[in-house]
Amino acid sequence: MVDRLANSEANSKRIAVVEGCFGAAGQPLAIPGRVLIGEGVLTKLCRKKPKARQFFLFNDILVYGNIVIQKKKYNKQHIIPLESVTIDTVPDEGDLRNGWLIKTPTKSFAVYAATATEKSEWMNHIGKCVRDLLQKSGKSPTGEHAAVWVPDSEASVCMRCQKVKFTPVSRRHHCRKCGYVVCGPCSEKKYLLPSQSSKPVRVCEYCYVQLTSGSSDSINRPGSKFNSNNLSDDEDEDDSSD
Repeated sequence: MVDRLANSEANSKRIAVVEGCFGAAGQPLAIPGRVLIGEGVLTKLCRKKPKARQFFLFNDILVYGNIVIQKKKYNKQHIIPLESVTIDTVPDEGDLRNGWLIKTPTKSFAVYAATATEKSEWMNHIGKCVRDLLQKSGKSPTGEHAAVWVPDSEASVCMRCQKVKFTPVSRRHHCRKCGYVVCGPCSEKKYLLPSQSSKPVRVCEYCYVQLTSGSSDSINRPGSKFNSNNLSDDEDEDDSSD
């Protein structure tokens, strides 16, 4: 079906509509062989709070952006190559239901659908697109993924030292290796994580020791009361939207 749609006029028009909604600030999306599989609004778990985002699934990329005017205008376009994507289901917890993790070497985050059926359809379509791409390219699935950030609300004190309480003066920071919410003194080190940035990025003291000693078991440190089901993400240390 994808091959049949690749060069169809209907597919070209649908992609042109998406490009138009992102405007001049968005990247061109129409290339030979690219097919728009589906689209919809998902709730993305961001650093500060869950936020609605418009997602577009193509046969080779996943695109999402902020909703300015529903079905008419989006901004802050993000493009994720599907070859690097791994997905894992997230158990329902409270108001956060029908979720799954989208994990890549550069960025990882949780999203939630409105219904269980919608979740199943998204996961099935993404999974099939990833499998088809890997089969065509002969590549192996990506083994390394960026940590998904723990939401600010999950940590009132530093997750490493368990001592520093966060206040307007004592700010929260995120370790780029494990995703934990940590205090300034526990995250003074920087380390080059090439899949995430061309420059050294903030890491916590624990991960710095693991990285410089060649070990990388930081996310599952024994005794941690947090687990990967409560994780979130955002690009910046400030409150900017993603």
